[in-house]
Amino acid sequence: MHKLQTLLDNNTKWSDKIREQDPAFFERLSKAQSPEYLWIGCSDSRVPANQIVGLLPGEIFVHRNIANLVVHTDFNCMSVIEFSVKVLKVKHIIVCGHYGCGGVKAALENTSHGLIDNWLYSIRSLYSHNKKKLDLLESEEDRHNRLCELNVRQQVRNVAHSHVVQEAWTQGQDLTVHGWIYSLRDGLLNDLGIDLHSPEDLAEAFRLVGDQVE
Repeated sequence: MHKLQTLLDNNTKWSDKIREQDPAFFERLSKAQSPEYLWIGCSDSRVPANQIVGLLPGEIFVHRNIANLVVHTDFNCMSVIEFSVKVLKVKHIIVCGHYGCGGVKAALENTSHGLIDNWLYSIRSLYSHNKKKLDLLESEEDRHNRLCELNVRQQVRNVAHSHVVQEAWTQGQDLTVHGWIYSLRDGLLNDLGIDLHSPEDLAEAFRLVGDQVE
């Protein structure tokens, strides 16, 4: 119970500090949110979205899960994407992974981890498809980190393949999907250089057109 009280005390201090710096902050925040960004990241406690990009509450909409996956049958993630695109009108969706991701590491291991094995299936598949190239890397850490990058790139494509994003594009909405990765060693973000902003950025087989996105 002592530890929980510490958290409550910290909250009071944080609130007092914010109000001291900006007396009207919480009044503005309580009325509406208008973030330009949706952050899809890993649940890892060492990767707090707001803090590492220096944004305040209300400036970034956040969805997190183990290994920052975007699965089209995950109604939680799909609902977050739909709300952020259709209602909040975000301009940027950032998929952010991190080096040393435990979920990606678990997908590399030939052992059972329980229910999470089902969740990580797509990363196992990604590893299988890239195994020859990954095996050329010198160390297990290098292979792990490269798979973390490949996973981010795949999730960016998964976001862009969704009907919500493609419908927004066909309606002329300004929306770009980005892929970043975070280093726990130095606290720095790395832009992986994958930025999708129109159906033309996708392979033809994944483009939804006409009545399919109505």
